[in-house]
Parts: sequence; structure tokens; C-alpha cells
Amino acid sequence: MNVEHLNLLKQDDSNSQLAVFKLHGKLILETVGSFLQTMRPECAPELVLDMSGVKFLDSAGIGALAQLFVHRKGQGQKFALAALTQQAKAVMEVAGLLKLLPAYASVTDAIRAES
Repeated sequence: MNVEHLNLLKQDDSNSQLAVFKLHGKLILETVGSFLQTMRPECAPELVLDMSGVKFLDSAGIGALAQLFVHRKGQGQKFALAALTQQAKAVMEVAGLLKLLPAYASVTDAIRAES
């Protein structure tokens, strides 16, 4: 049985006001626990997740993104997704979350819109 991994890399253009994380791997049932453990404590007022490296997103991953969005909104913090893959975009569309979660074509677009 393969052990699934999701790597989170804080990007160099992050600062005290903005945190940009690039995700690599699968955001699925096996990886959402560590994803939320890492992302929930992030205290930057604005958070952008670069989803371009997400190979697969399942319903548990969608749930984790929604949880993070609600958590940050409750803290008065912003949250945006950027560069969704075709698969992730399709899953989020079916779930109806593209109407709720801010999603942008690129990290640059997300930073401009959220600032």
C-alpha cells in the first residue's frame, strides 16, 4: 500500500501580511489531517494556496479547504486558492464550492484580488 504525501512549501514572496503556500501531492483523506495541522496556525492576515501541484483532490480535501476557509473567516483572515488543476476545479465545481471559496487563475491574480 502506498503512503500518500502532501508537501506544503511556504513561498519566498510570503511576508507578515501574506502567506503563499505551494501544495505538491494529493489533498485526500490520508493527507488532510497534516494539511489542517499545518495551515490552521498560519497567522498571516492573507493566505493564498497555490494548488498547481495538487495531483488529486477528493471530497475529504474539499472538506479541508472549506474548514480552513471557515476557520480563517472566523478569525477575520482572508483565504484564496490559486492555479487549480483541471481535476481540482471539476471536483470543486461539482461540490458547488467555486461559488463560496475565492479561486483565481494564478497566485499573482489572487494576491492582487485579496490585497
